[in-house]
Amino acid sequence: MNQFDDPSAVPDEPPLSGKPGTADGAGTSATPERDRSKEPAGPALPDPPGPLSGAGGAAPTRRPGRRGRPLGPIAAHVSSAHRAWLGPVREAYVAAALSSGLTMSRLGEALYISKPKISELLSGKLYPRWELLFDVAVALGVSVWPLYRLWRQAALETENKSRAWIEKSSSARGTMMATRATPPMELSAFREITEGGYRLYAGVFLTGCCDAALEETYDQLWLSWDQALASHDTRRYAFTVLRTAVMARTPHIDGRPEFSEAAFDTIALQNATDAGEAAEQVAETIALFKAMSRLADNQLDVMVLRVLHGMTDEDVSHFLGLPLPRVRSDERHAIRFLEDTLSPPPPAEEGDQP
Repeated sequence: MNQFDDPSAVPDEPPLSGKPGTADGAGTSATPERDRSKEPAGPALPDPPGPLSGAGGAAPTRRPGRRGRPLGPIAAHVSSAHRAWLGPVREAYVAAALSSGLTMSRLGEALYISKPKISELLSGKLYPRWELLFDVAVALGVSVWPLYRLWRQAALETENKSRAWIEKSSSARGTMMATRATPPMELSAFREITEGGYRLYAGVFLTGCCDAALEETYDQLWLSWDQALASHDTRRYAFTVLRTAVMARTPHIDGRPEFSEAAFDTIALQNATDAGEAAEQVAETIALFKAMSRLADNQLDVMVLRVLHGMTDEDVSHFLGLPLPRVRSDERHAIRFLEDTLSPPPPAEEGDQP
């Protein structure tokens, strides 16, 4: 059965989440690059360099010797927008290391880049210029056009880079080649059937940056489309990417999303007939939204689609990529919590029996 149609089991989710943060924005490293003009001839790559391993092309013969160190964790300060492109690049490097024994030293030698700078790029400690990231991406077989878009968006949103810095960093080879790429046909079809629903979901939490969240979602899916197709349910994988992009841009209070502004766009408010009714509806809706923000993630997603957009349980199941029984269970628990929160039982009067 097609994985787009079978929500019969709880699917796997990609490890995409992470606390949004602010990178140091330095864009430079304390480790200097080697002077390429003084370097002896090393392992040559095409111009631009071709994949060393992984996607596209046969893997080179594994070099004898000690296995390289495992890839370390992403730096704690790395933002969600930075992780959006860093995660797929790291996955490509790990795949190349497993398939052909690629190490940071070999990658650095092939690209004439110092090993410490490669390490800083893959850990997120360095926010690289596009020329550097382009060479690494091509060598690892990563699609450069969605990577460029994600790199540029993160530079603007979270790295405090100026447009002049971005344009100067992008002026070298690679940018024009990247613009000629097109996404896989399956991803284009998937976008056609999901973008409307994704925009409705994002609009509940975001008032002015829905487009940025959607573009980040589909660009990240482009980079990891093979993993999405290989996951238990592509819809669940994709929605997890969307949710991460949306929540990274949503204001949070005490760790919970704050989306009361969306109260002014609800159907109930639009149908109010007079000012008094509208004011009462706004107050009730804001109270509901504050209570909803305290729900568990899956329960919140279910209630956003059921209450605010009027989807059926079946539609929610397909949209979230969750089994129908799971959706109905989440809805029951969410309703019970909201009823207890919004309409608590009256306090017992003195003399009443417990």
